[in-house]
Amino acid sequence: MSVWVLVVDVCVCATLAFLLLRRYGDLAKQQRMVLLATLLAWCLCFIIVFTIPLDVSTTIYNQCVIDNHRVISTTASRSNQTDNSSVFPTQSVSKVCHKPWSYIPDGVLPIFWRVVYWTSQSLTWLLIPFMQSYARSGAFSISGKIKTALIENAIYYGTYLFIFCSLLIYVAISPQWHLSWYNLRTIGITAANTWGLFLLVLLLGYGLVEIPRSYWLASCHGHLLAKTYFKVAKLMTEKAEAEENLEDVMEDVRGVNESIKYNHPLRKCIDTILKKCPLEYQEKLGRNMDDYEDFDDERNSCPSKKSLVKLHKQVIYAVQRHNRTQVQWQILLDEAFHLEDVAKNETSSAHQFIHSFPSVQPSRWISKYIYTPTAEWYWECVLRRWCCRVLAVGLCVVSVAVVWSECTFFSTQPVLSLFAIFIQLAERQYNYLYIQVVCFIIIMFLCYCVYSTVFRIRVFNYYYLAPHHQTDAYSLQFSGMLFCRLTPPLCLNFLGVIHMDSTISHQQRQQTSYTSIMGSMQVLSFIANGFYIYYPMLIVLLCIATYFSLGTRCLNLLGFQQFMGDNDLTSDLVDEGKELIRRERRKRQRSEDGQNRRKEWMEKYTARSRSSYSELRENTTDLTDSRRSQSGREHGDQSELLQDVEPLDFNEEDLQDVADRRYGGGRYLSTSASRTRIFDDV
Repeated sequence: MSVWVLVVDVCVCATLAFLLLRRYGDLAKQQRMVLLATLLAWCLCFIIVFTIPLDVSTTIYNQCVIDNHRVISTTASRSNQTDNSSVFPTQSVSKVCHKPWSYIPDGVLPIFWRVVYWTSQSLTWLLIPFMQSYARSGAFSISGKIKTALIENAIYYGTYLFIFCSLLIYVAISPQWHLSWYNLRTIGITAANTWGLFLLVLLLGYGLVEIPRSYWLASCHGHLLAKTYFKVAKLMTEKAEAEENLEDVMEDVRGVNESIKYNHPLRKCIDTILKKCPLEYQEKLGRNMDDYEDFDDERNSCPSKKSLVKLHKQVIYAVQRHNRTQVQWQILLDEAFHLEDVAKNETSSAHQFIHSFPSVQPSRWISKYIYTPTAEWYWECVLRRWCCRVLAVGLCVVSVAVVWSECTFFSTQPVLSLFAIFIQLAERQYNYLYIQVVCFIIIMFLCYCVYSTVFRIRVFNYYYLAPHHQTDAYSLQFSGMLFCRLTPPLCLNFLGVIHMDSTISHQQRQQTSYTSIMGSMQVLSFIANGFYIYYPMLIVLLCIATYFSLGTRCLNLLGFQQFMGDNDLTSDLVDEGKELIRRERRKRQRSEDGQNRRKEWMEKYTARSRSSYSELRENTTDLTDSRRSQSGREHGDQSELLQDVEPLDFNEEDLQDVADRRYGGGRYLSTSASRTRIFDDV
């Protein structure tokens, strides 16, 4: 049973990671190694999160077994020491330990955790940074890309090496510590978890407030529409900048393409750059190359290979940014049109949701029988806002419980952490299913707060996770790197919150297999007893700052436009976005009207052509029959009239041709020769 639980766990995590990668990455165009590294990083992080509840339930069962052994051994020792003359001998009753349905035997989870943890750490600290530089490199060969990646990561790896050597010297000169492989491994794990916990608290403090607030504001249709107008105005500016940047880069490519002719040794590099350009630019540059002359060193100044590498990198970035803004523009327009349709349908008395621009895709059976226009009206105009509000209130309650538990999890007597109380109550009754469900809900909410913040943040244009297959390779790998660095300290913090980490709770109990892999944090006592306990309390200040939007206000003061309802600049951008949506609506309406007119004209023309063809066939049949009967009657008269006339030199074919020209009603009356003689000379 345990093997199947882990197999199903791994399959579910792999499927979830693949669907997420399919939404954000381009599986057809991006490099296979980039996709594989990102998929593996996300999958390993999800495996850690999904397996922690199984580890907790297995540890609780093992603790019950250990307690029973202690009771039995204590009872045996006391029975040997008890006087035979005692009237009331002491008796101890052992507990009945029920094995959980997902029990994993001893020795399986430690090996599983070692493979998962060290693979994820190797990805995040060694492989993914190298692959980021490799993917962004503009070199034209594999060796050139590897060389560029090594040079760019020299400072990165050098910093890690300096920190590791400093810690190594510190441990070596400390008299209370013995330099061993176990201590070195623990120091490395502690350093990685400290870095991850530092960033984790920042992201968690933002997500605990912003996620419930975003769902509450989603129920306010006016706020949602105004924010969409704001996004449209900002995206229009970014779209114009991307188009201008692409034009500038394509102008540089055109100049380089003209200077380097077909017989130049660097022509292969130019061909590689041209393949990365959009199709319209490739056709334009290809037509211009027809008038170029051969290469002449004296008359043309050719760029160096280093400048071509730089240009190649600029082309990749400019094309990716241009494509992303174009796709996001169309998606944002559809979203704005939909919100405006919701505002119009809210006052409708027919309770039928009417779209301004019906979908061109064929309707599915769900829209025909389940999600009908009436059901869509009730969902969009009535039920959706109340569902968002109920969900926002529930998430707010969980957020308050998380903040309280993060500030009080160090207290074991009395137990103040709410999540620790829930787990201990279920542990007394050995309700393993309840334990796993509670652990899964808590850790999934923490992961949702952290991971959603990772997907929301944007570092200028260098890191940006854009849906609909518009995320570049660098951003995909950067997200995988962040996931691998944040997930281990997140799970370790969760185990401390529910008092399953003896290093923080200072309780003598069975450790989970996950914490046993981490090693004893007491090697660095100032981190285990200080930073890990008191730093999470900073989450209260971060939640307060997020509630009052201090970060948004600071960015707005620095010149980065953020959506703020009480700001004049925000109002101007909202008005600008509204005007842009109005213009795009008119443009799309004219386009659809033109298509509808062409479609109606084609239908009328097709119907008229069919009716004319059928009438023509009927008239042709009637005229042919009448011609045959008339020619039969007149044949005798003509023969009599021609008996006294001098015979002419006509053959039968000429006579038939004359008869056809005279009595060919409905036919094309041609004065040319017979049709049988047209191709005689061919």
